[in-house]
Amino acid sequence: MTEWRADRVRAAIDGRNPTVLAELDSSFAVIGDVQFLPGYALALSKYPGIDRLSDLPRPERVRYLADVDLVATAVENVCSARDSGYHRINVEILGNTDAFLHAHVWPRYEWEPADLVGKPVWLYPAERWRDPETALGTDHDELRADLTAEVVRLRDSVTFRTDG
Repeated sequence: MTEWRADRVRAAIDGRNPTVLAELDSSFAVIGDVQFLPGYALALSKYPGIDRLSDLPRPERVRYLADVDLVATAVENVCSARDSGYHRINVEILGNTDAFLHAHVWPRYEWEPADLVGKPVWLYPAERWRDPETALGTDHDELRADLTAEVVRLRDSVTFRTDG
């Protein structure tokens, strides 16, 4: 395992997590390790040791969920502009595998296989999750740049901010 993956939160805080798109109020917007659904991103909590939403005090919970909304909006804006087959966003906070608070933001597309398009992403076959063709890499530099620009634009937008 790549060293930064052992503790993604601390690596993001320390500036060593290469998937970070931008720092937000309560989280880091990160691009997903897999891109078989282009634009997959996450809101990675800034709080080491917090592994579920209910571990946060209510004010922090609301701040984190506002960040999730921002990441979801950015992914929707970018993916709908890039792909005419864009359909919707799915947002999930699961925590069943990784013991750190994170929310998955999955763009969903009309071109997905008919037997999967209306089902949870986790039902995609295991080989899709390990496919080198769709693993995050330099082929995703333009997508990463677009996502970063949109996250930063929304983060810095007076009309999107929750603090005034």
